[in-house]
Amino acid sequence: MSRLLPLSSCVYSVSSRLLWRGSPSCSPLLTPSSSGLLCVWTAGKKDLIDLPALNEDELEEQFVRGSGPGGQATNKTSNCVVLKHIPSGIVVKCHQTRSVDTNRKRARDIMREKLDVLHKGEDSEILVKKKESELRKQEKRRKANHNLERKRLFKEAQAADSKPGNDAV
Repeated sequence: MSRLLPLSSCVYSVSSRLLWRGSPSCSPLLTPSSSGLLCVWTAGKKDLIDLPALNEDELEEQFVRGSGPGGQATNKTSNCVVLKHIPSGIVVKCHQTRSVDTNRKRARDIMREKLDVLHKGEDSEILVKKKESELRKQEKRRKANHNLERKRLFKEAQAADSKPGNDAV
């Protein structure tokens, strides 16, 4: 692990609010997983999940011209990042911003997530969270449809009571 992150200090700053102390040989953000892969705790996320660390030797990076809206600014600059993980063959293309550095960082984040799904399969935290989100959305939609049906039945009952033929006192 020490060859992955050459560290000279014992204090690691992750954000402006969080500080961790540790030995220079092992970063507190790097943890070995059960499968033997090195995982990175992502900082700044709402829920911390462990993602596999990327080995830069296994990545092939290209900068190509992006596509989409933006006209001449998009057509003339090569700020779209194409990242390929050589062992698995996974390719990620990122052109979310005009900044090459931001696109490089986001492409690596996306690559980590894809590798996590590849290695863990259905047990991947990303897939589990996505399924939970879909279930919450389905439950919300079901409740909304149920309430609309109840409202429709109530209006029908009100309309039936207000007809001139119904004089129930």
